[in-house]
Amino acid sequence: MATLANSDLSQRVESVRKFNRFYTQQIGVLREGLLGSPFSLTEARVIYELAHRDLCAAIELSKELGLDPGYLSRILRSFSQKGLVKKLSSKEDGRRSLLSLTTRGQRAFAKLNARSREQAAELLTQFTCDEQNRLIASMKHIENVLAAPTEQKSPYLLRLHQPGDMGWIVHRHGVLYCQELGWGDNFEALVADVAAKFIQNYDPKMERCWIAEKDGEVVGSVVLAKKDKRVAQLRLLLVEPKARGLGIGKRLVSECIRFARQVGYEKITLWTNEELIAARQIYENEGFQVVSKEPHAMFGRSMVGETWELKLA
Repeated sequence: MATLANSDLSQRVESVRKFNRFYTQQIGVLREGLLGSPFSLTEARVIYELAHRDLCAAIELSKELGLDPGYLSRILRSFSQKGLVKKLSSKEDGRRSLLSLTTRGQRAFAKLNARSREQAAELLTQFTCDEQNRLIASMKHIENVLAAPTEQKSPYLLRLHQPGDMGWIVHRHGVLYCQELGWGDNFEALVADVAAKFIQNYDPKMERCWIAEKDGEVVGSVVLAKKDKRVAQLRLLLVEPKARGLGIGKRLVSECIRFARQVGYEKITLWTNEELIAARQIYENEGFQVVSKEPHAMFGRSMVGETWELKLA
């Protein structure tokens, strides 16, 4: 019986190895640069993990990925030299450095993320819908069997905007504000106008749009637009109902403040309405103050608009 069991195990081992060779060839991880990028598979995974985190220590990243600390240190040193990663001192312990992607690093991740999506789409479109569903179900089964019970997945990631994101922003603002607040078409038209002007006049050195993703799905957005050389304007903050409670709204606003300080703005201004209680709470917690109020009926009924400001200098 033992010999038979050993024989069965040996056959299963070879089956796993055969599948590994087949799949690594399918997704091209043996090529010099992953997804046509200058990064190896390990380097791309490090960038991916940093994009999923607000700030993290190298030792945490080493443990999460199972990488030798020295090997990871060399990767991070290379990333730092290329302007992809920056180190910040921990507020709790000034001796401890925390890692974060720079703007260039975020752009590199956005390209990798987009190419990965394209590759997956190219793979799936070879098959019928039924075949695709069977393939995905098999993948999920493998993932469920192999996943450790204590596996902790990052709840969401932030990235810079890509083609199609502005359309999503306009669509979801129109739908959600109608469903939740009863706002009319004029609001969707306003959002469309803001989004169009942002794209038409986009200044990558002074402006940003961040998109929040959870489980590969867009669940939030914010825009920091240039009002003038000294003042930035925070606009189009949105978090999908199913993703609320994860701190996404606060993180999006924090990214706007961080970037505004980084590029030298003296003040951030925003316009909102009294009834948007959750958003107003985020602004207040981040240090914004109401500087003016004005009644209006722009979106189909009477309400009170508010202008908030945060001084940075």
